[in-house]
Amino acid sequence: MNTIHWQDATGQERSALWRAESGAPAPRRVQLADDTLAADTAYRLACEGTGLLWAGDFHNARQLLQALARRADARSRKSPSRGRKAAAKPAGDAVAAAAAMPGQAFHLHRQAQAQRARTLAQVLVPVDADYGIPLRRAPDLRAALIEAWGPPSGEPAVVSLREVLGLVGAHEWRKKGVPIAALGEDARIHPHYGVYSPVRGEYIDLVAATPLPAGAQALAFDIGTGTGVLAAVLARRGVARVVATDQDPRALACAADNLHRLGLHRKVELQTADLFPAGRAPLVVCNPPWVPARANAPIERAVYDEDSRMLRGFLAGLAEHLAPGGEGWLILSDLAEHLGLRPRAQLLEWIAAGGLRVLQRHDVRPRHGKAADPSDPLHAARSAEVTSLWRLAAAA
Repeated sequence: MNTIHWQDATGQERSALWRAESGAPAPRRVQLADDTLAADTAYRLACEGTGLLWAGDFHNARQLLQALARRADARSRKSPSRGRKAAAKPAGDAVAAAAAMPGQAFHLHRQAQAQRARTLAQVLVPVDADYGIPLRRAPDLRAALIEAWGPPSGEPAVVSLREVLGLVGAHEWRKKGVPIAALGEDARIHPHYGVYSPVRGEYIDLVAATPLPAGAQALAFDIGTGTGVLAAVLARRGVARVVATDQDPRALACAADNLHRLGLHRKVELQTADLFPAGRAPLVVCNPPWVPARANAPIERAVYDEDSRMLRGFLAGLAEHLAPGGEGWLILSDLAEHLGLRPRAQLLEWIAAGGLRVLQRHDVRPRHGKAADPSDPLHAARSAEVTSLWRLAAAA
């Protein structure tokens, strides 16, 4: 965290802690804003990078944010890129991307998303030292902020309203939970803030349905456990001991919470590790991020794996962590292939280089809404996507 500076209504210099989950720096220019600020003016200032520190009604701030989002989305639907100048415009290239080469379409889409996020992040709200929000009609959001940030630091702060609303949304997801049919009737996984929610149920079904290899009833490793959903599925299938690893403290806390809720905490051992725990197992499962690109925020690291670091690390180290006759299960979408970001030949080369061979592959089509949405900029790739469970073994 660093410091944000502004002038109050009397012209006096003020400052507070700046909080940003994405790691974005505080806006260099900040001006006070209230209910009298017109949406068009606010949009222009936000596009220029001016932070709008709200001093009016909280609900009006939410309405302003929605108005800025509509303007940004309308801009993104306009005609194609006009060269370098268009890159500075919020989401200006998203439509053109649909007709571009897949890799170019993806990168333009990501640029548009990032620019849209930067623009909407310019609506700022103050947060008191006890996590209260000192604005008219502001709701009590302390529970959501404590879940994400931990106990109050004792210092006031300024944060993007969009991030605050994201924290509230994560708080509601955590309370409600995500139903997981593979874990039994009414079973749910409760994702914590910053931990990817298991909403893509098809990959969970693959792990639940694939026959366990010999010896896996005794021990399995779950690499990069996240919410703990795959460790829970393995434990439900009768695996006596699952060692689940992750290097993110939020993920480990989330997994521990879910395993306790499900009554599986005695069967799953959580460890802090980058990839593998010590030793060998008859079954080693990994569901790495599927898209080899740089994450724009920590929460995106469950989706984007720059330079395929986790995937390559898993394949390079798997053989030495497999018990004799054991299997490694790699759960991976081929979306990156359809986007032109990682060819199938590259994946097969990494498998062979790791001293591994493919025993079998189980495939399933995605069921999420974007796969059937022709207006999505990446529809061509999403509609062709297949999620696979690769059964791997040490080469003979």
